[in-house]
Order: sequence, then C-alpha cells, then structure tokens
Amino acid sequence: MSRKVVSISADDNLRIVDEIMQLGRVRHLPVVRHGQLVGVVSQRDLLHASLSNVMGVASEEQTLFLEGVNISQVMSSPPISIGPEAPVQEAARIMAVRKIGCLPVIEDSKLAGIVTETDLLRYFAGVPAASASES
Repeated sequence: MSRKVVSISADDNLRIVDEIMQLGRVRHLPVVRHGQLVGVVSQRDLLHASLSNVMGVASEEQTLFLEGVNISQVMSSPPISIGPEAPVQEAARIMAVRKIGCLPVIEDSKLAGIVTETDLLRYFAGVPAASASES
C-alpha cells in the first residue's frame, strides 16, 4: 500500500486530473468531497471521457473541453475500498474480480492509502517498493 496518496476534489476538472496524472506518473486518483472518499478516477476514465470529444480537435479546444468537465461526471462511484488490516490476497482478489486497478484504503472513515496493481506485482514478485526505481 502506498501511504503517500494524491487525491483530488470531485469539483476539479479533467484538465487538472490529466496534468496531475502526467506530472506524477500515476494512473489512479481517489476523489474526495469534504474529506470523504466519494470515487476514483483512472486514466481509463479520463481517456473514455475525452476520446470521443477531442479527436481531430485543436489543442486549445481540447483544453477548453477538459476544463469544462468535472471529475464527478466521470469518476467511478461509489468507490470500492478496503481496510488497512485486509490481507494482500483479499486486495488482489477484489481487484481481479471487479477488474479494477486500485483499491483506496480507508481507516477511521479517512483515506489512509491506496493499493495499486503495481503494489501487488511488487509484493508477489518479492520486489521491495524502495528498489522499484532501480529496475
């Protein structure tokens, strides 16, 4: 689980999410409203929402489109989450069955972390998270 989690507001727009994902090299962002997890947005959600609307459109128009769409319109909601004490096998099972790429971790009704496909691959391959950048 990654405890350093970047989250976004449900009122943010697709352009902000796109920039955060590109700059932070992340594929999933928990969406919060008033400190509570309300959804998850993924690169797939972003692509799905923008593809049909920006194909063959000038860059300026793409930017305007992305700025005009709130995350709450494209996020996956309600979010599927897990507790911090859940076994890693349970997280992997949920992600496989639900065909999702991440699981927000909720502790005391607050976002405490996130488990991603990469976290699971590292765990099952025996690759410590600290040495992941070395590969």
